[in-house]
Amino acid sequence: MGVLTGFYTVSFFVILSGVEGQKKDSVISCKLLVIISLLISSSLLPKSQPRNVSNKVIVRSDSAELKAKDFTLIWSDEFDKDGSPDTTSWSFEKGFVRNTEAQWYQQENATCLDGNLVISAKKERKANPEYVLDSKNWRYNRKYIEYTSASLKQKKTFAFKYGRVLVRAKIIASQGLWPAIWTLGVSGIWPYNGECDIMEYYKGGLHANFAHGSLNPEKPIWNGAFKKMESFDNTNWDQDFHIWRLDWCQESMEIYVDDLLLNSVKLSEMHNLTNGSNPFQQPHYLLLNLALGGDNGGDLSKTHFPSKYLVDYVRVYQVKTDQ
Repeated sequence: MGVLTGFYTVSFFVILSGVEGQKKDSVISCKLLVIISLLISSSLLPKSQPRNVSNKVIVRSDSAELKAKDFTLIWSDEFDKDGSPDTTSWSFEKGFVRNTEAQWYQQENATCLDGNLVISAKKERKANPEYVLDSKNWRYNRKYIEYTSASLKQKKTFAFKYGRVLVRAKIIASQGLWPAIWTLGVSGIWPYNGECDIMEYYKGGLHANFAHGSLNPEKPIWNGAFKKMESFDNTNWDQDFHIWRLDWCQESMEIYVDDLLLNSVKLSEMHNLTNGSNPFQQPHYLLLNLALGGDNGGDLSKTHFPSKYLVDYVRVYQVKTDQ
């Protein structure tokens, strides 16, 4: 539609520029030309359609766009009921979990308030109940917990394969914070189960990543994309809610924010090197968390606490099957 619009706009201005130098007795003829041009352009231009992200999606294949298909909502959480998140949909990680992160995950740091899931990161000191004297494991050799936060895992009974995921969320783009929206495959150990990072923020920008297994279980194969916050030309970008989107079909996966494509992969190139299995051809489940420090979050000395990560809704759609 953009090409056609540009063509007829140019035609319109060419006609007008030609008119300016003519004498008064040709004005009527010129007006007729302008009217004819406008009528032609309006009849040939495609009609604009109302955008309905809840029901329509365009999923791209390896070579071209597929026809827009009707989608149906198969699972969602709108976080409309104040109080603890719905435990029939979510489980909660506990303790020091991954990436040598600074936070202790606990359920009480997640609550629903005013229509949002609120994950709160706090600076608070208390004894580590899993502390082991002289342990070499970072999870157990910290005598004290210095920070707390929350991590929610969608229960695997609601895992999904293909379709569209929409998450409307508001992050704080600050040093030390590491909010995320991501998925893991239901079968296999990491990274052979596959990881899709729909959103991570750290080191001054948004990350959209995919990971699968190499021959070394400690060195996954990453397909990552990074967008600096400065590139949005909006210093207040993180003061608004934004919509992250995953479009997933049999051939590809694509990650967007506010309809801006951040990263895409062909699933034909995402096989594990150990046995050739494809971790993105199985159901995945969602995770929402706010990590602190660790391998990527960075220094926390200047981070403001408490810090809140808000999620308005999470919605999962799949293509309607023909009846």
